[in-house]
Amino acid sequence: MREMKDSGVEWIGKIPASWNYHPLYYYFDERKNRNFDLRERNLLSLSYGNIIKKDINTTGGLLPASFNTYNIVKNLDIIIRPTDLQNDKKSLRTGLVKEKIGIITSAYIALKPREGVFSNYFHYLLHSYDIMKVFYNMGNGVRQGLNYSEFSKLILVAPSLEEQHKIADFLDQKCSEIDALTADIQTQIETLEEYKKSVITEAVTKGLDPNIEMKDSGVEWIGMIPSTWKNKTLRHLLIDRVGGAWGNEPANENEGTVCLRIADFDFDKGLFKECALDELTYRTYTRKQIKKLALREGDILIEKSGGGEKTPVGRAVYYDGSYGAVLYANFMERLRFKSDEINSKFVEYWLRTWYFCRCSPFYINQTIGIQNIDLTLMLAKEQIFFPLLQDQYKIADFLDQKCAEIDQTISEKQQQLETVAEYKKSLIYEYVTGKKEVA
Repeated sequence: MREMKDSGVEWIGKIPASWNYHPLYYYFDERKNRNFDLRERNLLSLSYGNIIKKDINTTGGLLPASFNTYNIVKNLDIIIRPTDLQNDKKSLRTGLVKEKIGIITSAYIALKPREGVFSNYFHYLLHSYDIMKVFYNMGNGVRQGLNYSEFSKLILVAPSLEEQHKIADFLDQKCSEIDALTADIQTQIETLEEYKKSVITEAVTKGLDPNIEMKDSGVEWIGMIPSTWKNKTLRHLLIDRVGGAWGNEPANENEGTVCLRIADFDFDKGLFKECALDELTYRTYTRKQIKKLALREGDILIEKSGGGEKTPVGRAVYYDGSYGAVLYANFMERLRFKSDEINSKFVEYWLRTWYFCRCSPFYINQTIGIQNIDLTLMLAKEQIFFPLLQDQYKIADFLDQKCAEIDQTISEKQQQLETVAEYKKSLIYEYVTGKKEVA
C-alpha cells in the first residue's frame, strides 16, 4: 500500500506521497488565438463532455464573419465552459480537443498544456472536478462566470508524467467499455419504448382479437380496423372542454388549491406523476373558478401550448383522481367525454397513438418560442374508431397491465444506466486522485 499525504483539496483528501499539487497555471497556459480572416473553419462545440465537429455552414444562420471572434484551439487542449454557473448546474463543462486544429467560441476557456503535461490525464481529473460541482463555488457576477485568471488558481493534483500516461490509458480503455455498455442499455430502452408504442397502437386500432374481420378505416395512419367498430369525431363524444387558468394570487406554500402543471405529468405513462402533495403548486382560487376547473376521475388533459422540436405540443394525460378535485394550469385544456359511449382511458391511449403518428403537427401554429395547437379544429376533424364500451374497458385494462410491465422493465434498465454512470464517476475519481493504482 502506498504512503499517502494530504492533497490540500478537501473533496480529494489523501493522495500518494509521490504526487504533487499545484495551481492549474502550473500545468496550463490559456490559449488565446483569434480566428482572424476565418483562416480556420473546422468548427467545434462542447456537447455532453465531448468536443464535437459542427458544420460551419449550417449553424442556425450565423454569418461566416461571426467566426472571426472564435478561438483557434489545437489537439490536446482542454476546453472549459465557464459561463452561466448559477443557472445551469447539470451540463458537463469540460472537454478534450481531439481534432488537429479547430475553432470554438471565445466564451470558453482553452487550456494549453505546458511541457511535461499529459492532457488526457488532466482531462479526466477536471472531469471529476466537474462532476463534483467544484466550479460552481468559483463563479462571480450576476450569472456567475469565470475567466482564466480566476480558474487558473484551482488546485490540481498530479503524479509523474509516466503515471499520468498509465492512468489516462487505463481510463481510456475502461471508459470505452463502460460507454459501449451504456449505449447498449440505452438502445434496449429505446427498443422497449418503441415496443410500447406499437402495443398501444395495435390495441386501439386493431383490438385484441387477431381473428376478427377487418375493414378499411379510410384514415391513412390508422389503416385497417375491426369491421364492427364505430367511428365519431372527438367533438361528438365530448361533454365539455374547458381551458385551465392560474388563480389571481401568487403561488402559496401548501395553502389553497392544488393546481397541476405540465411538469406534474408523466406523458410517457399518460398519468399524473407520483409525487408528494408538498411538491405540488398551490394557488388561491374563487369558488367559481374551482367549480369550473376542478378535475375528476376520467378527465383527460391535453397540452395546448408549449412544446418544442423534440416534444411537439398535443400530449395527453388521464387524470385518475389521485389528488381529489384539483385544478390545472392554463397551458392545458380539460376534455370530458360521454361515459355511456366511450371509455376515457381508451381515449387517452388513442390520443397517445395519434401523437405517436405525428398527427399533432397538422394542427400546430408556431409562434416565436412557443407552439399552440388548434384544439377546436383537431376535435372537429379527428375521428376515433372504437368497439363496444365493454371491449373498450378490456382494451384499456390490457394496456394498463402491459404498459406497466414494459415500464417496469424500462425502469430497471434506467436504474442500470444510473448504476453504470455512478461506477464510471467512481472509477475516474479513484484513479485520478491516486486512491487506486494502475497495475
